Amino acid sequence: MASVDGGSASGLPTTGSLLHWADVVVITGYFVLVLTVGIWSSRQMSRSGSISSYFLAGRSMNFGLVGASLFASNIGSGHFIGLAGSGAASGIGIGAYELNACFICLILGWIFVPVYIASGIYTMPEYLHRRYGGQRIRIYLSVLTLLLYVFTKISADLYAGAIFIEQSLRWDLYVSVVILLVIAAVFTVTGGLNAVIWTDFVQCVIMLAGAFSLLVVVLVRVGGYKELIEQFPLAKPKVVKANATHCSDVPKNFLHLLRGADDPELPWPGVLFGLSVSSIWYWCADQVIVQRVLASKNYSHAKAACVVSGYLKLLPMFLMVLPGMAARILFPDEVGCVDPDICERVCGSRQGCTNIAYPKVVIELMPAGLRGLMLAVMMAALMSSLTSIFNSSSTIFTIDVWKTYRPKSSEAELVIVGRIFTVGMIIVSLFWVPIIKASKGSQLMHYIQSITSYLAPPIASTYFLGVMTQRANEKGAFWGLVFGLVIGMTRFILGFFVFPSVECGEVDLRPSFIKDVHYLHFGLILFVLCIAITMTISYFTDPVSQHRLYRLTYALRNNVQERLSSDAVDGKIELEFEAERAKNEPQLIRSLKKVCCIAPTGMDDGSLMSLAEIQIREKQMISLNETPWMRTSTTVASLVLAGITIFLWGFYA
Repeated sequence: MASVDGGSASGLPTTGSLLHWADVVVITGYFVLVLTVGIWSSRQMSRSGSISSYFLAGRSMNFGLVGASLFASNIGSGHFIGLAGSGAASGIGIGAYELNACFICLILGWIFVPVYIASGIYTMPEYLHRRYGGQRIRIYLSVLTLLLYVFTKISADLYAGAIFIEQSLRWDLYVSVVILLVIAAVFTVTGGLNAVIWTDFVQCVIMLAGAFSLLVVVLVRVGGYKELIEQFPLAKPKVVKANATHCSDVPKNFLHLLRGADDPELPWPGVLFGLSVSSIWYWCADQVIVQRVLASKNYSHAKAACVVSGYLKLLPMFLMVLPGMAARILFPDEVGCVDPDICERVCGSRQGCTNIAYPKVVIELMPAGLRGLMLAVMMAALMSSLTSIFNSSSTIFTIDVWKTYRPKSSEAELVIVGRIFTVGMIIVSLFWVPIIKASKGSQLMHYIQSITSYLAPPIASTYFLGVMTQRANEKGAFWGLVFGLVIGMTRFILGFFVFPSVECGEVDLRPSFIKDVHYLHFGLILFVLCIAITMTISYFTDPVSQHRLYRLTYALRNNVQERLSSDAVDGKIELEFEAERAKNEPQLIRSLKKVCCIAPTGMDDGSLMSLAEIQIREKQMISLNETPWMRTSTTVASLVLAGITIFLWGFYA
């Protein structure tokens, strides 16, 4: 067993690798495969310089690719570390987060996606601009989203990846992260969403293959599923502080998804309702997810992709949570440690070491070759998330920030700006690595979800009301967002900096509104308050004219009348102005086009698309027409998915 003495955050020495030559062969093969797919898909995209090709993959992807990309984008290294860590700490309950997503994926496909497609948007802030009018909500959410990506998603995934790298490879953290970021950037910068989706598909297959292999190995090692359930509550560390003997206890409800309303980790009202608020933001209003769905070739494929993603979300509860539980059984003194001094020596955190559960079983149990496969799995998870975030961030900045201030930018200019911004995100991420390395936590999954519960409810309420109601207006939405952000940031600052959590066994002197109000309950309360504020202000101010809401709400999604807009460009066919824009392009942009090998949008044998062709293309992009066969197939598949999910909820309730 690996020594716990050394100089890394994991307690392992940073020199000397645990890899066998077979592992090196597998990892090398992984990189060759992903690079080959990335380069091939990048070349496909480089033939066109349009923003649709770069940011939405030309809206040409089939449901299998998009569904796999949704899953791969969601399952980052933070999921492997976080789900397994929470499984090691308190059992299968954390799987509720994954099962909840199965239902929300269906809501995305049947409620939100038809509105987004019919509206003809590229980004989520762009939808709010068209729905509510004005620019302040669009810019406000664009900046907030970019900040959230840097300080939550990127940081969590890099931190999780760092844990695995330090535990398994003993590589220098900074060199490892730089290499991964550079490879991720190559696909995102050169190939746009097309390359990201194709590499996501490959990495989804690799993740599932590796995770299934590990699940089989750990179940064999502990004696099967039945033995795992019987041994888990007995897995306690040998050393426990005298005043904290209860800290080593496994919760009696470790096999339940629905627990008491006062449960400190997973109270049932929060799991059923508060979690749904965070999920609506993540799955139905976040650029990373929605951008992939909008890349589908038509509405039927978009719905089918949501169904595929929902089926895949059934797997993490078994592929990631169960190995975490097995890790506690096999290594109770390390994974299950509760003495702060021992935990600090084992993993560098005084709050506990459950975060090392997944890499621990990989290192100790997997044979040569398969260990390399699992390292490739973690790299795939990390890079699929990073490429998704980078591409979505560049889309938001380019469409919602840059284009706002340069409304007549050519499409080639927008693609170049998106690529440059992606490079900027890479640089910011590199500077954030030291902060990630310094941050410690006992359960990464709860950390991620708590941040989401503090900051996401105002955003979720704004999109929810925008899609489902016609009465909500810009004034109400804006002040609902401002109020929600102030309350959420206040709770975040108080909970993380003023009154941080205490070590197990110590007296908790935090105020009751901090220690007794679970973050999922807080998220639900904040969501309801934001809705109340938005609708109250909306009812006391002028309503939005229905003529401006065609195809922007669920009730009006099929309306074919021309939508009026206060924006002089919105509602017109922007490709119509491409020739004029090209004439007025700055010399710098023309030079960068040559360097980036970008062809003008619509160019075919040296001529622009005709206006009639452009109009046909635009109508196809916003069409909600379905063939009877596809409509029936997706409906049946969604009902089967709902049935399986309800069964699992009932079986583990």
